[in-house]
Amino acid sequence: MRIRVFPWLLALCLSTGVAQAAGPLVFATIDRSGWPTPLTSSVDFDTASRGEILMFGKALLASETLDEKALKQQLGVRQLDLKSLNQVRQRFWEQLLGNYQLASQDCEAEPFCLPVRNLGELRQLVASFTGGSKASYAAWAEASTLFHRQYLNEQLRLAALFPSVSSEIQRMDPAEQLGDELADRQFLLTFDDGPSIRDGRTDQLIDELRTYDLHSLFFVLGDSFQARLGQSSAGQMRELYDGQCVGVHGWEHKSHSSWSEWQGSVIRSANLANRTLTHEYLPIFRPPYGQRRSDSAGFFKAQELRLMLWNIDSQDWSKKVSAEAAAQRVQTLMLLWRRGIVLFHDTHAKAAQAVPALLKANQHNGVQWLDCRSLR
Repeated sequence: MRIRVFPWLLALCLSTGVAQAAGPLVFATIDRSGWPTPLTSSVDFDTASRGEILMFGKALLASETLDEKALKQQLGVRQLDLKSLNQVRQRFWEQLLGNYQLASQDCEAEPFCLPVRNLGELRQLVASFTGGSKASYAAWAEASTLFHRQYLNEQLRLAALFPSVSSEIQRMDPAEQLGDELADRQFLLTFDDGPSIRDGRTDQLIDELRTYDLHSLFFVLGDSFQARLGQSSAGQMRELYDGQCVGVHGWEHKSHSSWSEWQGSVIRSANLANRTLTHEYLPIFRPPYGQRRSDSAGFFKAQELRLMLWNIDSQDWSKKVSAEAAAQRVQTLMLLWRRGIVLFHDTHAKAAQAVPALLKANQHNGVQWLDCRSLR
């Protein structure tokens, strides 16, 4: 069933402060139990990757048959920027081609493996692809078809609203990090909106990360960081984040594209984190909702701050997305994009459950979890 997001409802939410992000009110989730084999080797990862790439390609190809009126209705927007939308579509096709070729090296006799030399051949393969032609893949194919149709709607909605409503869908400056600049099978775990209260969810998550010797990047809110500092001390904050990395998410979780005090928010939160954390602080800023001004690159350069977005969103903040659903969504997007910056939230309990599930599922298949300390 396709769920429509009505523009008047989103406008009401925006006007009442319920939501400020440009994304839809419903997010794509998938039950991966229909996939017949675990991802226990690089061959298994590549086979599953080819399947998700081709399924997303089918959704992308189908979207190109819609006229502007049908697109507005499907995406739940009143106006759309066709230039932005087509730029995103083209970038997706280029990424799919590169990823499919990476996933198809030495895959002879494996499922979903046909040679593709260029974009035209990929489009032809996508058009003829029937993932459920083999009985063992039928359940996966049904679930994957629905997932990628909804996921593509999420992405095209962001593209349709960009740049009027900025988001993580495109760069505004070449220096911005999205995740597609990482190496194949390389992923960076990031967590927003912390820290929690003392002995809360941030502490629980970091304990889980240490169990797996993982070093991840936390984007803290200045007001939450100051509140936690008031409960403890600078030494205890350094102990909390020891071995991890800390960037800033602004002083408050407000859109930094329209807030008149956005520059002060960035500077104040960066100064607090920098003077509190001797070794853990990284001069990296992530704007809430991914929203930033188109003319802000000079400011960040002057402050010697990098801007990091993301390309794999767990949507773990949503009450409608369980920890298991968040993990399976991220796993599917890891297979699709094959590299990326993964967004979780350490203020929600789901991350501490979803992350270990992902780590266990990707132990021996070539996935590399990037050490945040390498970003210095």
